Amino acid sequence: MGRIALAADRTGAPPVRRGAAPAPLEIRRLVRPAAEALESLAGEWDALADRASEPNPFAERWFVAASLPAMAGRSEIRIIEVRRGNRLIGVLPVSTDRPYGRIPVAYVQNWCHPHMFLGTPLVEAGEEKAFWAAALAALDEAAWAPNFVHLRGLVENGPIHLALAAAARDLGRGCPIVHRRVRAFLDSDLGPQAYYERAVRHKKRKELRRLRNRLAELGPVRCRALADPADLDAWCDAYLALEEAGWKGKAGTALVGDGRTETFFRGVLAAAWAAGRLQFLRLDVGDRPVAMLVNFLTAPGSFSFKTVFDEDFARFSPGVLIQLENLAILGRPDVAWMDSCALDDHPMIEGLWTERRAVVRVTIRLRGARRAAIFALSRTLELGSAAFRKLFR
Repeated sequence: MGRIALAADRTGAPPVRRGAAPAPLEIRRLVRPAAEALESLAGEWDALADRASEPNPFAERWFVAASLPAMAGRSEIRIIEVRRGNRLIGVLPVSTDRPYGRIPVAYVQNWCHPHMFLGTPLVEAGEEKAFWAAALAALDEAAWAPNFVHLRGLVENGPIHLALAAAARDLGRGCPIVHRRVRAFLDSDLGPQAYYERAVRHKKRKELRRLRNRLAELGPVRCRALADPADLDAWCDAYLALEEAGWKGKAGTALVGDGRTETFFRGVLAAAWAAGRLQFLRLDVGDRPVAMLVNFLTAPGSFSFKTVFDEDFARFSPGVLIQLENLAILGRPDVAWMDSCALDDHPMIEGLWTERRAVVRVTIRLRGARRAAIFALSRTLELGSAAFRKLFR
């Protein structure tokens, strides 16, 4: 375990409850295997999620714990934990990997399961810079940490990203953005109906109303949310069956195509329910689900995790219809926004949601002459490759 002292005027002391002694200014950091950290930090990690500067269900303990079995044997995952005195102020799962793109070098990265759609670590609000200073120091000192750190899935110009850049700058290092994606984001003070009328032109709304009416000719149409945990397994069965029957099943990418991914899906939804994070919606015609949607609710935000629709009903656009029902999230007093977790330029969701969120990847060199040389060479090759691709577009 390493220790670094940080001045109060650089990090800002956390708020102190009346009558409580001020928290020590000493920042402590510890790196240990993921399984050990998950067991020992359970309560603290869960409590940290409620104090986080930026909500991220994919960084919460229940999601990480449900994700690890599917990744067993692929890479060693370590958890960097940072404390102010005895209080946990941040956790960052990391792993090592190679190659970096097409460059045959090893590097450290924030660990992300393939079905994680944001890589922002959980860090207590107000402690962002102190956390990154400690985390970078831990990586600088780690003999197992090669060359540079690559951090994926950060909200561009969010408090976590800005604090990382500031901590790197204090060390005399850059924090270049090496990749950027922009995805649909729902963030409005309008109610569901007012937002829908503003975001979607009249002609499109008329067409969607016609499609819903046509669908209703086949049976009663209703949208409902999972309310009884005893029904979760059956709802998962229905979701997985819809996905397997569609294009993902034909392409071999459905969750049921690999026992580990099916186990992950069922496990993470059960964990989300237990944590009070799960919203599971289904659009039914009669008793038959024609579209399903999994959201994670992490007040003041939320995340659209997975969606599927019955391709036999594609002519009625059930995937769009369930997203119209999903606009009800704007009426919740505890949730201010929703991240689509979608690809750039997604044709369906970008036609319904008008806001956007940029998510970036950054790289930062680690301390040491050899590390610095390899980082510089890797960046030169990376920038040269990008320029070459741009030239021949």
